[in-house]
Amino acid sequence: MRDGRGRGPRHFHEHFGGPGMGRRDGRRRRGDIRTALLAVLAEGSGHGYELMQRIEDKSEGAWRPSPGSVYPSLQLLEDEGLVRSFESDGKRIFEITDAGRAEAERRIEESGGAPWAADSRGSGPGRLFGSVRQVNMAARQVAMAGSAEQVEQAAALMEETRKRLYQLLIES
Repeated sequence: MRDGRGRGPRHFHEHFGGPGMGRRDGRRRRGDIRTALLAVLAEGSGHGYELMQRIEDKSEGAWRPSPGSVYPSLQLLEDEGLVRSFESDGKRIFEITDAGRAEAERRIEESGGAPWAADSRGSGPGRLFGSVRQVNMAARQVAMAGSAEQVEQAAALMEETRKRLYQLLIES
């Protein structure tokens, strides 16, 4: 449905959270991308795509910022003197400055951790979806590296898990 109250992924994410978990619409607050970029740059320099990939990896696939949020944020961080860039092999590489490192530490301390850490802290939907992401990653590994028998066993296990999850709702 267009109003988001019907079935389907939009309704699911509005009700339970879903990708991002920081906001009900699956997007992050504007400051989260700044903090995330500074945090991953504090670990090492990289070009825009690498930085997006690092954030996605750190969030276990829950958050992949879009180029439309990353590149303008990097430019602003550079304008503010928190990062600098240089060309290497035809790519624009970003690295953090001392001022950027101090800003990253301040922002992470004030928010109680890196932006991707909030998705798996605590209990409730955040914890549940953190577990779902981990199971998804494990299932992908079995699908890519497992034998035909292992893939079949994993599929049966997933089917059993689905049934048991619905059983939780029936029993309550």
